[in-house]
Amino acid sequence: MKKETAILAIVIAFLVGFITGATVAILRGTKGTEKVAGVPGSQMASAPQQEPDLTEMNLKIKALKDIVKKDPKNLPALEELGNLYFDTGQPKESIEAYTQYLAIKPENANVRTDMGIMYRAMGDFDRAIEEFKKAAQFDPKHVNSRYNIGIVLLHDKNDVQGAIKAWEEYLKVDSASEKAQRVRAQIERMKKMGK
Repeated sequence: MKKETAILAIVIAFLVGFITGATVAILRGTKGTEKVAGVPGSQMASAPQQEPDLTEMNLKIKALKDIVKKDPKNLPALEELGNLYFDTGQPKESIEAYTQYLAIKPENANVRTDMGIMYRAMGDFDRAIEEFKKAAQFDPKHVNSRYNIGIVLLHDKNDVQGAIKAWEEYLKVDSASEKAQRVRAQIERMKKMGK
């Protein structure tokens, strides 16, 4: 075998391994992360995270689009594609991926909540609330959807009483967590302001 052929074979093997590894990593996704409709101070404090590499994320998006083009019912790929669009601030594209996912599996409360957050990012607050409510209907113990209803009602719809009611419903599902304590304190402040 010629030297050039051997080098080419090594390079090809490396690229195949890299692409396979990247695809597996993409399909594993970011399970279990909690997303909250973006309001300053609404996110729980966490360790500083590195900014994602946009070039790398765009490569992942391209790979996932190729997977979905070949297999439009690939739920893990659709969810991760929606999540990557979510993370890169592309709400319209994220909604498209989540809509395709939910056409197959409408009861996924996490995906529906993420889609609601993207509707909020686009300024469609009524649709955001609608998606959060559907998520809570599909999963009555889904705290994130219930929390986000209160966020949108308070910050976007200026409906203090509606937010209080939404968060009181939230507290029926989550009454003991650290977030629940903050929600309870916020409700008390809002009630005092209304007097």
